[in-house]
Amino acid sequence: MTQASAEHSAEDKGGLRTALAGLTTRGRSFLAAGVAAMICAYVLGQSDLLRVGLLLAVLPLVCATVLYRTRYRVAGSRSLSPGRVPAGSEARVHLRMDNISRLPTGLLMLQDKVPYVLGPRPRFVLDRVEAGGRREVSYRVRSDLRGRYPLGPLQLRLTDPFGMCELTRSFSAYDTLTVIPRVEGLPPARLTGEAQGYGDGRQRSLALAGEDDIIPRGYRYGDDLRRVHWRLTARYGELMVRREEQPQRSRCTVLLDTRGIAYQGAGPDSAFEWAVSGAASTLLHMLERGFSVRLLTDTGSSVPGEGADGFAGSSQESADTAGMMMDTLAVVDHSDGTGLSRAYEVLRGGNAGLLIAFLGDLDEEQAAVLGKMRRRSGGAVAFVLDSDSWVREPSDVPGPSDESTDPLRMLREAGWTAVKVPRGASLADLWREADRQRTHVASTGTTSGGGV
Repeated sequence: MTQASAEHSAEDKGGLRTALAGLTTRGRSFLAAGVAAMICAYVLGQSDLLRVGLLLAVLPLVCATVLYRTRYRVAGSRSLSPGRVPAGSEARVHLRMDNISRLPTGLLMLQDKVPYVLGPRPRFVLDRVEAGGRREVSYRVRSDLRGRYPLGPLQLRLTDPFGMCELTRSFSAYDTLTVIPRVEGLPPARLTGEAQGYGDGRQRSLALAGEDDIIPRGYRYGDDLRRVHWRLTARYGELMVRREEQPQRSRCTVLLDTRGIAYQGAGPDSAFEWAVSGAASTLLHMLERGFSVRLLTDTGSSVPGEGADGFAGSSQESADTAGMMMDTLAVVDHSDGTGLSRAYEVLRGGNAGLLIAFLGDLDEEQAAVLGKMRRRSGGAVAFVLDSDSWVREPSDVPGPSDESTDPLRMLREAGWTAVKVPRGASLADLWREADRQRTHVASTGTTSGGGV
């Protein structure tokens, strides 16, 4: 939850001109009618009409002056619950107004400025707020589009009891609502033969630093006596302790293809949005399984704040890591790139671990680059979106494809587990299909597998 606050004091700013600019339609009508009545009274010589005209003209001017010179201080605050929400879900915004002056306020009209994609601007009418009192209101916002949306500044409109004048004051603070991609729960599946997280077959590494710790070492004050190696102790004549092992977090790299030329269509139901949602679901799923994860795009960029090797930190930091990755995916957009070579340059410097890619349309050249990436990973799974099927009407018949340049076939020959993603596909079902393909390849020793 985030919170912002500001303080406003109804001070003189700009003189009488500002007050007159705040006259409402009613106030301007009264002023015009009064001036017209005074002119007619002067021409016709009617003193009674002159008094009526003076009353009509003076009333809005007095209301504007009194309202403008009214001094009371109000403080406004805003809180979001939650501050990070998936696309298509609602967030609630709580507004609080505190009268911190010694005088009660008049009628207050409160308006919060929000982007139109989140809905109409909320407006509230607050009755008289006593000295030291407060009022609380709330409204809901919702967006089907990812992004970071500013909320605010909060605007306060003051009006007189007769509705002759209306002045607007704005607070300076604002908040930001982050709309992250939709996330789909994934079933457990062993997509690679390497050790994965803290589960079965996990890899282990030495907890002790330095080459000297490869063999059992001498006892140090504070070592657990249960680690004492009694046979070596008897041999060397001093207490020797066994080396300590700890689980090593397996690595997973999620590659998101953001090339604008690789996708067709736009909107919350487009192929690109499915790919972003799939990457977000995979990242969270792998974090929950104990992987150190890395998000990589075709431009070679990753999540700001990652370590030198680009991987996430310890399990205690998984929630913060997930938040940073979701914030990155909330604003990711199409790139101007035409290939995946930049991502390959990032991966060629080390082992990517398990590589899971969400790809748009591929040609033979990009499939060859992905084949090189496969050699830099312990296992590779590709979800290839057919953008044409996402923009094609269900009644349309797809044209014939060239089997010799089929990207799925080329990826499978390079060692990838490749799954084709049709329109409206469920990531959970495709996840199971990828696991079945991997199992089939492992049992038959071939690189062919069933597509979706």
